[in-house]
Amino acid sequence: MMGLKVPKKQADEIRKILLMNSLLDLDFKIKRDHDFVYMPINRGINSDIGDKIGLSSLKIVETEFETQKRGPNSLKDYLQGKIPPQKIDEIKKSFDIIGDVVILEITEDLEDEKYQIGQAALEFTGRKAVFRKKSKVKGVIRTRELEHLAGVDQSETIHTEYGTRFMLDVRKVYFSPRLATEREIVTNQVKDGEIIIDMFAGVGPFSIAIARRREVKIYAIDINYDAIHYLKKNIELNKVQGKIIPLLGDVREVLKDKTIITDRIIMNLPGTAYEFLEDAVNSLKVGGVLHYYEFSPDFDKPVERIERAAGSRKVKILDKRRVKSRSPGVWHLGIDAVLF
Repeated sequence: MMGLKVPKKQADEIRKILLMNSLLDLDFKIKRDHDFVYMPINRGINSDIGDKIGLSSLKIVETEFETQKRGPNSLKDYLQGKIPPQKIDEIKKSFDIIGDVVILEITEDLEDEKYQIGQAALEFTGRKAVFRKKSKVKGVIRTRELEHLAGVDQSETIHTEYGTRFMLDVRKVYFSPRLATEREIVTNQVKDGEIIIDMFAGVGPFSIAIARRREVKIYAIDINYDAIHYLKKNIELNKVQGKIIPLLGDVREVLKDKTIITDRIIMNLPGTAYEFLEDAVNSLKVGGVLHYYEFSPDFDKPVERIERAAGSRKVKILDKRRVKSRSPGVWHLGIDAVLF
């Protein structure tokens, strides 16, 4: 049968993505050898999921898997017989797992069943706490309201991706586990000796992933006090002291106070990053690379914004990619550009 051959260091993150998208065949046991993990998959992987897990660098192989006892293989299976059948189809298939915390989307139509759904998610994932999204990400500090549904009411956790650990509180900071592959894409482009600005650093997912693997100097800026607090903890947790300089404040004000000319700038604030493009251009050296993100239905407007902000400077687009879907017809887009 089909199996996905995954390097051990990527196995946990990819298993979560396959599980959240109902692609992991739970009738069979995952198997391992010295260097790789082999995951049984129940169908082909589409391009969107393939991009998330970096499918182009992995192999789908024909192999044998040991069968295992069949248990509930989805959140819906855990709820069979517990809530009205007509409501089961309303449950969102996808959810976020951040460390020991599960974050669900539950519609208002399922208000009466929310605690049953939370308990089912707790049992299905084997995590310690389940929360429900009560608002969109909002405000300059990018947080959302969460409602505790099951398990311990503890929102601080440690999340691991590609061997990097991030301590954070999901109530106090923004963090998306769905950007793990994107962070890996950017990290792989960085070279030793670079000076980098991470404009909206949060708890440091881009900065720390890069600093663990490269000899760099990163100015990591965020306006959220709690994000900088956890960034400092994560610098210690991942032993990258001296490579990252945490800076609390508004990006524009911080860059006014400091003259920093860099090799690379990361702008992962897709809702409003365009407002800071001119500041980024002013801090980027000739031949420097810009990693720019925006919510948009296509690449035309984001590319146009970069070219307009660049003024007389020449822009070369290195790559354009759909990072993840935001809503029907709208994408979280990533663009890598060199400015000369």
